[in-house]
Amino acid sequence: MTVVHYPFSALVGHERLRLALVLCAVRPDIGGVLIRGEKGTAKSTAVRALAAVLAQVDDGARLVELPIGATEDRVVGSLDLQKVLRDGEHAFSPGLLARANGGVLYVDEVNLLHDHLVDVLLDAAAMGRVHIERDGVSHSHDARFVLIGTMNPEEGELRPQLLDRFGLTVDVAASRDVDVRVEVIRSRMAFEADPAGFAARYADSDAELARRIAGARAAVGDVVLGDNELRRIAALCAA
Repeated sequence: MTVVHYPFSALVGHERLRLALVLCAVRPDIGGVLIRGEKGTAKSTAVRALAAVLAQVDDGARLVELPIGATEDRVVGSLDLQKVLRDGEHAFSPGLLARANGGVLYVDEVNLLHDHLVDVLLDAAAMGRVHIERDGVSHSHDARFVLIGTMNPEEGELRPQLLDRFGLTVDVAASRDVDVRVEVIRSRMAFEADPAGFAARYADSDAELARRIAGARAAVGDVVLGDNELRRIAALCAA
């Protein structure tokens, strides 16, 4: 059975959130997106919608969800030291970071994840690789993924030292505009009544976004920042 996700192009409002997700899709080494907001603000919906778009950019892209109770070995992978020492064979069992390579790694309630694991995720997102060492035996592999963490500030904050390490942070809130809320309700009702039909109406828009992301990935290496852009960046960092 094929799961139909809510289309990215059908999201109502949340312009900053959509921009942040697309920017990280183009350059995962931005360092991830942290989405902060109360329940019912489309955080998870937006993440899954982006993953569906990225699947059109790269056939191998997938959405990997990291559970709060995951161990470090499950996240980074594990080495079978006994087999290495006994047989001299490389025995590595991939973790969630390896599975997420080329796709999206999603951590819901990231503020409840152990601080050490958050550090591991942010390091991998920034470097695009994971290095594992156990008792003198080491292994490294690619781990280029879009890191997205979501959290409800009412359930606890993320430590400032970790908060600062996310490349982008977006605060989302439900719109207080009645017209916008009506549009959200209508869209959601239409999707739940006929998921496939609703998604089909936005298929061309999502496909166009996938093409734009692929084009931006190819062109980003040729971008040259002028003095005005450098000064703007410096001013934002100094603010």
